[in-house]
Amino acid sequence: MKIRSQREKCPSRTRDFCCVSSQKNSEMSDSSLFKMRFVHLDLKGAPPKVSYFSEVFPLFRALGADGLLIEYEDMFPYEGHLRLLRAPHAYSPSEVKEILHLAAQNELEVVPLVQTFGHMEFVLKHEALAHLREVALFPNTLNPHEAESLELVTAMVDQVMELHAGARWLHIGCDEVCHLGEGEASRQWLQQAQNSTATLCLSHMRAVASLTRARHPATTPLVWDDMLRDIPEDQLSASGLPQLVEPVLWDYRADLDVRGKVLLMEKYRKCGFSRLWAASAFKGATGPHQALPPIEHHVRNNMQWLQVAACGPADALQGVILTGWQRYDHFSVLCELLPVGIPSLAACLQSLLHGGFAEEARARVESLLGIPSLEMTGFASEGAGSFPGSDILALVTQVGLHLRSSVDEILQRDRYVTGWFSPYHRRRKLIHPVVVQHIQPQVLSLLARWSALVRELEAALLRVFHEDAVDEWLEENVQPSLGRLQALLQDLGEAAGPQRPLASPGSDTGQDP
Repeated sequence: MKIRSQREKCPSRTRDFCCVSSQKNSEMSDSSLFKMRFVHLDLKGAPPKVSYFSEVFPLFRALGADGLLIEYEDMFPYEGHLRLLRAPHAYSPSEVKEILHLAAQNELEVVPLVQTFGHMEFVLKHEALAHLREVALFPNTLNPHEAESLELVTAMVDQVMELHAGARWLHIGCDEVCHLGEGEASRQWLQQAQNSTATLCLSHMRAVASLTRARHPATTPLVWDDMLRDIPEDQLSASGLPQLVEPVLWDYRADLDVRGKVLLMEKYRKCGFSRLWAASAFKGATGPHQALPPIEHHVRNNMQWLQVAACGPADALQGVILTGWQRYDHFSVLCELLPVGIPSLAACLQSLLHGGFAEEARARVESLLGIPSLEMTGFASEGAGSFPGSDILALVTQVGLHLRSSVDEILQRDRYVTGWFSPYHRRRKLIHPVVVQHIQPQVLSLLARWSALVRELEAALLRVFHEDAVDEWLEENVQPSLGRLQALLQDLGEAAGPQRPLASPGSDTGQDP
């Protein structure tokens, strides 16, 4: 997963640009810009049940998607010595085939993604494979010096390609290869004058890409571009990598450096990369614990990529991947769930099709999603929508916007709680009996209302996700606030218990603070 502090180091451009303005009200055709729009499905967190894909794939197509980039991670049904990589609810081979069948039915081309260098946590966390880490302490990066490392990723690629025979592209990852060069083998290797971290990176990427193309000649590898950005042109050109892979330039900011991106495209073309891709985002790019996507941010990001496509070398960017990250990495918390991100995805896809989110694009989104009026500057309106998973969006919106604030209202601003049952009183179990009658009913009422909504949300989530993902989301986003209410009720009961004499805050209770 991409670290959200973007690393833009491209030089400034001096010539004028005649770019597509993201503020234009007029609609425009994208026929000369992005010919393909792929939706990224990040399955390393809250992977949907196959039944949900049957509901949303037709919607993706209607909104303007041409394909899917599926990042299986531990959801792929690896076999043999790779079986340990499977998550408990990994898709079966028949389920993967069903996903591909559903995609084909809806004219969505599938590109599988297999990490082969960085973000290998789901592989290298296992004790049996820990010896292949670049740095022994960290499971994120593969040691490129070990022959077994290449054998491992080749076996992973082969198993994935066996179920994706005929795929035109395979994404081999290679982003954020953190701590490369810091392992013991690398430090010794780097002592030789002609060696560098860039050389080491290019060597492994070339080895993986070469083997992939040799074993699957009809398939072209894609790579994330961040590890290539700062490598000098002559070194990139001489590496042989430009003849093997197609880079995917990614940037998820609403104010990305358009001129810098165009310069980067020109650099890659000079190095010999004949085809390039762009990667924007529709969710999962504005905070590791984000529950609701800021739609305006993502639309602006996609519009800026249209500017890059319009200003760069003609036909250089053959497609755009709208990423929808579900975790920042294998060990991080869940961010926006897929159903919650659908209005953002819809707005972004239609903006790419129409050159902006003006009247025609907005009307199309609202019609397809069953939303009376799409909110761009805030979050989706509560209770609106008829698309698959719209009930989840409505309930998550209520939780995200109101749960914590309603609990804070009682705990931090209610005069009886702050004045007569403060943390001081709660620790010492002191309370005036009459105050219980002011606090307890409203806490019970609030807890009952939220508990009922959460039960409804849990049922809606279980229709789309497996129980472990539902439990995780609720524990992260709901239980902390409900737990505060429950703790307050427990303290009230203990302080007001009939067995305790009434005591004043100034008296000696015989208890530690």
